[in-house]
Amino acid sequence: MFPASPQTFVATLFDYNGVLANDETVHLAAFQDALAPLGIALTEADYWAKYLGFDDVGAFGAILTDSGRRPDEAEIARLVEAKRPLYRARAEASLPLFPGASELIRRRAAAGPVGIVSGALRDEIELGIDAVGVRDLIVSVVAAEDTRASKPDPHGYLLGIEALSKLVSTRSRIAIASSIVLRPMASSATPGIGKVRETAPAVITTVS
Repeated sequence: MFPASPQTFVATLFDYNGVLANDETVHLAAFQDALAPLGIALTEADYWAKYLGFDDVGAFGAILTDSGRRPDEAEIARLVEAKRPLYRARAEASLPLFPGASELIRRRAAAGPVGIVSGALRDEIELGIDAVGVRDLIVSVVAAEDTRASKPDPHGYLLGIEALSKLVSTRSRIAIASSIVLRPMASSATPGIGKVRETAPAVITTVS
């Protein structure tokens, strides 16, 4: 059990994309290749403006809908699986990381447990953890496969808080570093938001 300090956050939850890995151009290219057989051309401008905050399921659903299609779960699942090796091949060849990511995780791990909450697929996160060289310092990973909905839905962070709260003496001292503004946190009426605020009242938001 890590002790709680009144001056510092004991535990940290990191986002992955946009905080540790600067890999959105890799995702864009993989999306484009997966969609090409359907005759859908995804532009860089549209990706950044409309689809950046989605996980793969949400992004493909939104892109297909915006293209005038009526996607079903099976079609979206096929596209997610088609994109998986396309992303991995590019990431294995060259995965852009943010300078200082490894050092930051090591500093936070010295203070207490570190977890990751991301809308990325688990194998993508694990690839990045290995590239950063911090696999031994990450105690929990919440990936897209684990959650009912992608951020800004709070479910992933609730799972991450639950995992880290088993290792710290107080649940109120968990810091969150996210690449996007967690929009639901602005509304106390959103289910689960009160719990997030109670257990992690200070949210550190970084914008990539």
